[in-house]
Formats: sequence, structure tokens, C-alpha cells
Amino acid sequence: MYAYGTSKRNATIPGPTIEAIHGIDAFVTWQNHLPSNHILPWDPTIPTAIPRTKKGIPTVVHLHGSIGEPESDGHAHSWFTRRFKEAGPTWTKKEYHYPNLQHPGNLWYHDHAMGLTRVNLLAGLIGAYIIRDRDVETPLRLPCGDEFDRTLMVFDRSFLTNGSIYMNSTGNNPSIHPQWQPEYFGDAIIVNGKAWPRLTVRRRKYRFRIINASNARFFRFFFSNGLKFIHVAADSAYLEKPVITNETLLAPSEIADVIIDFSKSKSDSAILGNDAVYPYPSGDAVNEANGKVMKFIIKKEPEHDTWRVPKTLVKYPHADLSSASKTRYIAMYEYTSDIDEPTHLYINGKPFDEPATETPRVGTSEIWNVINLTEDNHPLHIHLGLFKVIDQTKLVKEEEFKACMLKLNDAIKCKIDQHARGDKIEVPAHEKGWKNVYKMTPGFVTKILVRFAFIHSNESYPFDATAQPGYVYHCHVSSISPEQIL
Repeated sequence: MYAYGTSKRNATIPGPTIEAIHGIDAFVTWQNHLPSNHILPWDPTIPTAIPRTKKGIPTVVHLHGSIGEPESDGHAHSWFTRRFKEAGPTWTKKEYHYPNLQHPGNLWYHDHAMGLTRVNLLAGLIGAYIIRDRDVETPLRLPCGDEFDRTLMVFDRSFLTNGSIYMNSTGNNPSIHPQWQPEYFGDAIIVNGKAWPRLTVRRRKYRFRIINASNARFFRFFFSNGLKFIHVAADSAYLEKPVITNETLLAPSEIADVIIDFSKSKSDSAILGNDAVYPYPSGDAVNEANGKVMKFIIKKEPEHDTWRVPKTLVKYPHADLSSASKTRYIAMYEYTSDIDEPTHLYINGKPFDEPATETPRVGTSEIWNVINLTEDNHPLHIHLGLFKVIDQTKLVKEEEFKACMLKLNDAIKCKIDQHARGDKIEVPAHEKGWKNVYKMTPGFVTKILVRFAFIHSNESYPFDATAQPGYVYHCHVSSISPEQIL
């Protein structure tokens, strides 16, 4: 496997959790010590970072959820090889700067190299990053400390009998893309580097920051003994009020920050289960293996619990639709071969290296109507900007609209207002806060309000967000598209 660490001896999967303090700069020099040849098959027939000498494995790190300068954002073309021998066209510097001026919350870092993100993450290049703000968080009195506040990175993998990672080396369209598969699903469920682990807990409240680090697998978590999830944050931002649910659906790259009160358990153990079909939402049902995530062994003795869940958490400025300076339509397309297998996926009908199609201005808010014309649910991630999901509306006469879009690629000319009139999906209460990832339901238009300023202060950025190489937004399974901040 590949792993992050300060040396070969102490590298771990996931990588070391970086804990940052709000307002204190962090500087990280990401080095590449990967071997010449990859341990997994990767396909050069898709847009991919390929060194001129064809030696070495390109990598670049993106801090997911970070609000920072574009030069340190981990652009897909800012990759570099071992000892910086070769670098991509937008690479500029070795040391990345994370100002940590944003609100407290959960982030994670991972490889972001063009065409290699999937295999580099599968190989192990993932890790957690937490921004803490004592002034904001201490009064909440949520569970804290290494024992009671834990990050759980959950993902799926398959293995060969010798213990090495398995990834099918034959693509869905082998005559077009010999190795490329748009989705990966593993047989084993891994939590913090261990397959189906167990954790002994005390009868009191724990905080779990659950990160779905899978390539394509959605998780719908539930407890076998009926324990509930108390949501206090989603992705990188606190909620205004805690929300209690019996289950929680998490797409790839989404983060659920929850409190679990084990004092409420009527049993001495609990299985954290999963019943999300794969691919989501119309794939296969889970089996005995991937339907289980981890086991909690609950100590019998009751305890006095000093932690609490307050009635109110953190209130950020209201997201006002009337303040939006522009309305955009973002369309997700999937193109298939004669055997009805995906050949490529585009946003707005354009490949990644086309000029930026979205050019928001710093300090503004915009309404984005994301139109999912594919058959799968796509977790959309926007770099730099955070957003609130307003609603999801089903397309009527979807095939008619899709045919027009494939021809004109213009939602207005294809009369989106006449097609986005179907049933609506209510946004779950625990996902009504500020997000950086959301599940784009197939056949629906998802309306989001995107904010290009700090959500806790509405202040502009202290760095030049207009600098190159800009930022991107993309589905965290497949497609990717550039945006340029003005």
C-alpha cells in the first residue's frame, strides 16, 4: 500500500490526523517517495497525469473542505513525481499554506492527481484534518479528548489471498479504455485501516467524525440495537441545532459528525451496519460482508457522563436566496459505448481542459441548479465555496429534456422551467446546514446556494482567490470540471 507519514517507518493508513487551530497557519511540504511503477492498474487512455519520461507516480494533495489559496489547493495538474523530478503544468511550489481562518470543522486530505485520484486513494493516500476553535467549541461541552472524540474513515477494499489490494485490471469498455472502470466496489469494509474492526466503549457519549473515503460506495449507517445518531455537524461545518436520526446516508467524501450515547444501549454490543445498495440508488443489495461496518463492545457498568449535547450549536449568517448575484445551470452528462458502458462523463458537456465555465466573484453568492442526467447519484464537491441545499425537483418528460440537452447543451433553450416541475425531495434536517458535498439525485434538479466568502463572518478571503490555477468542482466518483474565481 501507499501511505502518508513523516517517514517510512511511521506512515499509516489513514495518514496521520492533522489537528489545526483556527487562526494559526499551517505549512506542509508534501513529498513524493512513491516507487516507479504503480501497484494498481491505471489507464492512460483517459485524461491522466503522465510524466514526460513515463517514470514515477504523479501525486498532489488536496485538503478537502479547505478555504485557502489556489496554489495550495491541490489542482489536478499540479502533480509532481518522486523528489520533484517532474511536475504538472500548474505546479508552482513544494510547501503548501493552510491559513485555517475558516470555521471549525472536519476536513480530509487525499491525492488529487489527474486521472490517478481513484487508484492513489485506493492504494491508501487518505488522511483526516480537523480545525478546532476553542472559543467556539469549548462552551458546547461536546465529547472531547482522544478517547471520546474519534475520526472514523470508512471505505471498501478487495484483497488478494496474499493480502495485497485487488483491483480488476480490465475496464468496462476494454476496447476503448483497457483498464478504466468508473466505479470501484470492494468486498471488505475498512475502518481506520482495519477490516470490520471492534471498539470497546464505555456507557457514555462519544463523538465520531465519520468520513466516507470510498471511491463509489454509499453507506447508509444504522445500529443493530437501535442506537440513534445525534448529528452536530455535516462536512466541515457545525449545524445550528442537533438532529437525531435512526440512520444516516453518506456519499463518497461526505462527513457525518455525530454523537452516540452508549448509555442508551439495552445490549452489551452493537453492530454499525450498512444497507445502501451499490451503485446507489439502483444497484445491488448488500450482503453479509459489506452489510457490516464495525462492532462496538459496550461495557456493562453505568458511568457519570459530563458531556452533553446542547440545544443550540453554532449559528452562521442566514443564506439569503435574494442575495444571489447570478443563477447558473450545471448539467451532468454520462456518455456510453455500444455495449451501454460509460466511456466518459462531462459537466456542462465539456472536458476538464476546456476554459472555465463558472466565474463567480469573491464575496458573492450564486444559485446553482445542478441537473443530473445520469443514472447514478453523484456526490458533487465544490472547492473553496460552501453551499446550502435548497431543494431537489424531479424532471418531468426527462428523456425529452435529456435529448434536447445532448443536442443544445443549454438548459434555458431546452425549457428547464417546464421540465423541473415534478415531485420534490425534502432536504434532510441534518443536511440543511453549510455543506461542501451533496448527493445529486439522478433525474432531478438540485438547487444550491453557493457562498464564496467565509460563512462565519461573511468576510472576503485574505488571499488572492483569483490566482492561477483556480479551483475545480467535481463529482467525487468520476467527473471533474474547472471553475475560475474572479
